[in-house]
Amino acid sequence: MFEIDLSGKNALIYGVANHRSIAWSIAKILGDAGARIGLVYQNDRLREPVEKLSSELSDSLLFECDVTDDNQLQALHNDIFDKMGSLSIVVHSIAFADRNELGGDFSNTSRAGFLASLEISAFSLLSITKSAANLMTDGGSIIAMTFLASERVFPGYNVMGTAKAALENSVRQLSAEYGPKNIRVNAISAGPVDTLSSRVISGYKDMKKSHEERSPLGRSITLKDVAGTALYLATDLSSGVTGAIIPVDAGYSIMGI
Repeated sequence: MFEIDLSGKNALIYGVANHRSIAWSIAKILGDAGARIGLVYQNDRLREPVEKLSSELSDSLLFECDVTDDNQLQALHNDIFDKMGSLSIVVHSIAFADRNELGGDFSNTSRAGFLASLEISAFSLLSITKSAANLMTDGGSIIAMTFLASERVFPGYNVMGTAKAALENSVRQLSAEYGPKNIRVNAISAGPVDTLSSRVISGYKDMKKSHEERSPLGRSITLKDVAGTALYLATDLSSGVTGAIIPVDAGYSIMGI
């Protein structure tokens, strides 16, 4: 069996909240493959659960950063340089929408809610990529997380669908910009998977049921499915892949009816 070895690689993971986070599943599989993992948490309130999870990783590091604060992003960059030296892999698994915006009529989305969702879920990829690229001295892989609502209407997902569309366009533009530096930027479009965030989405259970009934594989996806694709994107097995939106949805997105 082919064995993936990421020894000597440093990976920075944004978005771990608990053991059911997609970001955590990715951090775990990259760590198991030998990568040294840095976990980024937003603030003190989220530190304890992330710190507890980090104990399951070998030689991992914790970093605090609110991605809406440019000063914190710069401080994070300096901290990573001091403690890790360089980066090979970055995982952007950050998304936000006020709970009140996830349901009801899309036209009732507030201005503040719209802007916050776009800033945190999409614009942050630009800031993170720009900062990380300076530490990717030997090229690297940046992986974002998206969802089919970027292209189609999922009632209740509302402004997050708009944010995911912006994120995917950003993936393509960043991949073109940073390709000459051998930095690849891709996104995984995951089907509905049980996480802390998915619970607050109006209609989530209907989304999951539809995927199970209509997907060619006849099932919903797992965290392991998503993590495995991230592992592929983090290695040289995907050396010719950039600007791609890779569906991990049991084939749901290919179906017409």
